[in-house]
Amino acid sequence: MSAVTLGYDVSPLGEGVPFGATVSGLTLAQLSDSQVRQALYDLWIDKGVLLFRGGESSPQMQLELSRCFGELEPHPFPESRSEGNPDLVKIKFYPDDGSYYEINGELRGGWLPWHSDLIYTHRINHGGILRPVQLPSTLGMTGFLCQIAAYDRLPQPLRERIEGLHAVYEVQVDFSGCPFTDAGDVRLMRLANSGTEIEKRRFTYPRVIHPMVFTQQETGRKVLNVSPTFAIGIYEEGGPEGEELLREVVRHCTDAALSYFHDWQPGDMVLWDNWRTLHCATGVPPDETRVMERTTITGDYALGRRLGLDGPIADFDV
Repeated sequence: MSAVTLGYDVSPLGEGVPFGATVSGLTLAQLSDSQVRQALYDLWIDKGVLLFRGGESSPQMQLELSRCFGELEPHPFPESRSEGNPDLVKIKFYPDDGSYYEINGELRGGWLPWHSDLIYTHRINHGGILRPVQLPSTLGMTGFLCQIAAYDRLPQPLRERIEGLHAVYEVQVDFSGCPFTDAGDVRLMRLANSGTEIEKRRFTYPRVIHPMVFTQQETGRKVLNVSPTFAIGIYEEGGPEGEELLREVVRHCTDAALSYFHDWQPGDMVLWDNWRTLHCATGVPPDETRVMERTTITGDYALGRRLGLDGPIADFDV
């Protein structure tokens, strides 16, 4: 059954974008139809990123729409949860609160480099829906990269070299210290109040490993499973050779030709498959305000492991 028959429209995400789709005219009432829910789920698995525009947009719609794609779970850091609803994460920058950085000479508040959500845990959430609450007057875009397209563009020798290898991840709060983000000259100017609280206990979270390549179960497509942010090395290849290999892979998975940057409009909601998509935030000038809310759609692709806690794994040293 087509999307039009089900009562909404589907179109490309953007001209020349090798992934994603735009869903227009979706209403809360339509989500009670099991055929609509299944069609949206199938579209998500196929396209990776869905922009919902020109339909209903509210916290209730965001939560119910998210449940079409899986159960919801609270963010592991209580400081990140929205007031009054643990199923919503508040992503915020205010002139007087929020992390901001100097990036290649420019000040950006709420900047986030390319990453996968919760990659620093052994159970990566399957996705999330992001909705704007208060938008800035300039910047504040969210970028997305398709890691299926990134794998398809890898040279064959590099594909063979990373098959079976695992990247190591740990919780990081100050993104200026991430060794593989490849963002240029980055300096932390102020850490958010919530980040300060998380920093106090971040070393209580064990390091984890995830395969650098895995196969999407529903389609058989290969996914380049590398998050530049939170990565600290390759488990099987420590030292300079492993570091250079990881940097080479990052250069491919952050190829600008594979990216889509979403310029938010009021009422937009964006869903992404966190297992096959990287995302980032461009940030805003430090005198601007940007407030977003995101759901966390649970899941477990069952390939992540906690170092030292899920079996006899040798110590990793970087």
